[in-house]
Amino acid sequence: MTTLRVIVDELVGDEPGGARRYTEELTRQLIATAPRDCDVEAVVSNIGDEQLQAVRDRLPGVAAVTRLPLARRELALAWQSGLAVGGHPGMLHAPTLLAPLRKHGQLDTPQQIAVTIHDTLAWTHPEALGTGATVWAKTMAKRARKHADAVVVPTHAVADRLTEFVDFGDRVRVIGGAPATTLRLPADADERAERLGLPDSYAFTLGTVEPRKGLAPLIRAMARPEAHEIPLLVAGPDRVGDRSARGVAAAAGLPEDRVRPLGRLEDADLAVALDRATLFVYPSLVEGFGLPIVEAFKFGLPVIHSDDPALVEVAAGAGLVVERPSPTEDDAGYTERFAEAIGRVLSDGDLRSRLSVLASDRARAFSWRDSAERVWQLHADL
Repeated sequence: MTTLRVIVDELVGDEPGGARRYTEELTRQLIATAPRDCDVEAVVSNIGDEQLQAVRDRLPGVAAVTRLPLARRELALAWQSGLAVGGHPGMLHAPTLLAPLRKHGQLDTPQQIAVTIHDTLAWTHPEALGTGATVWAKTMAKRARKHADAVVVPTHAVADRLTEFVDFGDRVRVIGGAPATTLRLPADADERAERLGLPDSYAFTLGTVEPRKGLAPLIRAMARPEAHEIPLLVAGPDRVGDRSARGVAAAAGLPEDRVRPLGRLEDADLAVALDRATLFVYPSLVEGFGLPIVEAFKFGLPVIHSDDPALVEVAAGAGLVVERPSPTEDDAGYTERFAEAIGRVLSDGDLRSRLSVLASDRARAFSWRDSAERVWQLHADL
């Protein structure tokens, strides 16, 4: 029996996030698509028995869950230092950079190892991660350059950006993600819509007022006449530091009902909000993959997004593209261009219908099963 060991420590705890979802969805499908005479073993840090059982419950069919001797923080530091903790001969797959990256050929290290780099924020936007996380990510990327057999990235855009900072040669493989399998309309959709207070018509987005997400220019775009006074509903934490979506809206002179932060939404509520939206707007200035627009495509929503290379790649022409501000341009031009794009979609029913059809077609290109099969093929090639 051949075993693929997957580091699933992102599943420990209750903190939501893209890496957690990616790890769970990919590992489940790796289990479901395992070739004959292959199985999947999960690897976690030193967690309690209750958490260990919770990980098992999240991964039906997993052959085993191996608990390493160090807690997560200590494990991350040990692997950053190249210490031999948790290495086993065979295949190891890491859905992040958290991995035992050491010299091959020793019995206590993997014979083949693939790690995942989701974006280049550690180099391009370190303020988004913080000093500690940035140093750790850069250090682990250097270890991956020396010791990883393959490096998975979600888009060719990330692969291209990485070449500016770390040279992985021909070891980079592009394997994207997909919407969560739990993102589907619930039976009580009407009740959830009423509880959320969803209006009959609204623009919808996911994000925060963190500068790289471009939410502030979008909110200011809603104050322009081209936006037809449509409300903007925002999923995600309302406040980052001393800034908030409500504060930006108030400064733009918008009434309270024009911009409504919804906070973090569970998948059932998110599905309802997406399903009933008039259009989806995504002004993010830099992304590794851009899962929110793929989620919007799943519900056939007309999508307007920035010209960030990853978003352009993922959308593949299925959305309306807005040019980001140049390095010498302030946000005013971006605000104006987004307002004009929103106005076009709202005033042109044929355009809305065409974008909706394109969205539904594009959504079929994303499958966790396909992603898992490509990971199995990657390890077979190694």
